[in-house]
Amino acid sequence: MRKLTFLLLSAVLVCRLLIPFPSLAEECAVSARHAILYEPVTGAVLFEKDAHSPAPMASTTKIMTALVALKHGNLEDVLVIPREACGIEGSSVYLEEGERLTLGELLYALLLQSANDAATAIALHVGGSIDGFAALMNEEADSLGLEHTHFTNPHGLDDPLHYTTAYDLARITAAAMEYPLFCDMVKTVKHTIPHATSDGVRLLVNHNKLLRMYDGATGVKTGFTKKCGRCLVGAAERDGLTFITVTLNAPSDWSDHTRMLDLGFSLMENRLLAAVGEVRYALPVLGKEATRFCVNCEPIYAILPKDAPAPSMTLDLPHYLTPNQKKGASVGEVHFTYQGKVVASAPLLIDKNTP
Repeated sequence: MRKLTFLLLSAVLVCRLLIPFPSLAEECAVSARHAILYEPVTGAVLFEKDAHSPAPMASTTKIMTALVALKHGNLEDVLVIPREACGIEGSSVYLEEGERLTLGELLYALLLQSANDAATAIALHVGGSIDGFAALMNEEADSLGLEHTHFTNPHGLDDPLHYTTAYDLARITAAAMEYPLFCDMVKTVKHTIPHATSDGVRLLVNHNKLLRMYDGATGVKTGFTKKCGRCLVGAAERDGLTFITVTLNAPSDWSDHTRMLDLGFSLMENRLLAAVGEVRYALPVLGKEATRFCVNCEPIYAILPKDAPAPSMTLDLPHYLTPNQKKGASVGEVHFTYQGKVVASAPLLIDKNTP
């Protein structure tokens, strides 16, 4: 394979790029005891404040509850609400013993209304017991490589053995946001689910004010207990660029998240590298006096700092094509590097428009 190095503007990101940033604490004063501004595609941490110290996280726990339920449950399953899920303290949709709701409906109650009774019903169904579901939560945390997170329940009510960090919670949120249904749910402002023991419905109203007050906000979850203080996980997307923000014990959480999100969008961008067909290279055809072009058949972007220099580009291609290779076949790749790391790759195909 030949390797040809060029300079180009940017790339589609396909691996985690840990971008080093100088301390930005003075540029983003927040009230939170623990906070982080996280870009999930690259893994870049643009701002943090005591983001790796364990702390309780109240109902932001329910992000992991939803992740585990989506991974291990069936949304169409009909749950018969058990007595153990009724009358749970804190936020509630007032489930009644014996009523029937789907797992999907309970997830809406979990994420919009922050219902502790819905969290309990989900845990009992998916995990068989609260302890069984907590074990699944901890298995998921281990699979994500989280070293300072431990769960004992699905709702976030106070427990000394129930904790996470701002950084770990950002990672959990990024994993949950890989599920389109989770993303749809957490950006929903209002939703109704049945009230199965009456002819009415339950109106669920999302507690997350960011959805109403911040341009591009897409979620995700609030939380509060007296011990934890105000906890919030936020997310916003603009022009293909998403940030996740986390605050734990934050008296002015809405302002904290607005400041962090503004900082993120001021520092990074989703930069176009190449339009379709812009990466183009000619290869000879073995045994013929002919050449064919290999091109990128999709636009290529990269998430990079706005002041980042152009990444380098390397083409991995054979020395020649064989006559039996069909147009449209993938024959190589283009790779892009930034700060010594491969940050993007895209396939190169035989151009269908060449002889």
